[in-house]
Amino acid sequence: MTKILLCGANGKMGHAVCRVVSQSENAEIIAGYDIVSSSPADFTVYTDLSEIPERPDVIIDFSHPSLTDGILDFAKINHIPAVICTTGLSADQLSRIEFDSKDTPIFFSANMSLGVNLIIDLVQRAAKVLENNFDIEIIEKHHNQKLDAPSGTAIAIADAISDAISYKPEYTYDRHSVRRKRDKREIGIHSLRGGTIVGEHSIIFAGNDEVIELKHSATSKEVFAVGAVRAAEFMKDKENGLFSMKDLLNN
Repeated sequence: MTKILLCGANGKMGHAVCRVVSQSENAEIIAGYDIVSSSPADFTVYTDLSEIPERPDVIIDFSHPSLTDGILDFAKINHIPAVICTTGLSADQLSRIEFDSKDTPIFFSANMSLGVNLIIDLVQRAAKVLENNFDIEIIEKHHNQKLDAPSGTAIAIADAISDAISYKPEYTYDRHSVRRKRDKREIGIHSLRGGTIVGEHSIIFAGNDEVIELKHSATSKEVFAVGAVRAAEFMKDKENGLFSMKDLLNN
């Protein structure tokens, strides 16, 4: 049984993780951490990490970037594996995750959906085959409350393509201010915001007389919670290091 400390327990994703864990035979939430002490389930939510009495096997963090540094401190001091799922992290925080993983087991993915990470793997394979002959565009759609754009997942997809091809592409986020033809080395990244769209990512390979499109749509936040709980079970008893969805999928 994997004992989980759920950070961001009272948020929408915290509630989704609670629902997923309630149906699991391999995981349980023993405590929560949030700025509000009310609890969404039958565990205590603490507003101070130092007050948590029982040691968890793994931390799941679905909180807020303003809390992530403190959670990383807690994980490092107590040597507890951490699954960092919070989005919108700064470049400094991403660098810190990589640095801290030398002393702490840390799992990080820009998107916790198993399906999205399978799409990333397929996109890399396609990019290797189609490079130089197809233009690549990424379109991401999210709800109107999302703060960051483009999404971390869109950037992760572009980075995966960049790693797979033989040249360094240029990420182009907006074309309205420059009147010129599209450069063959561009990857266009476009963001749409509206309504209650949970998350949708399309990768378009446009060639001469043919178009190939890979697409993933999330209709519920629970797809991210499922991935987070799977990651927590995977991280139990892990040694120091930085782990990702690729490690989980290849396990």
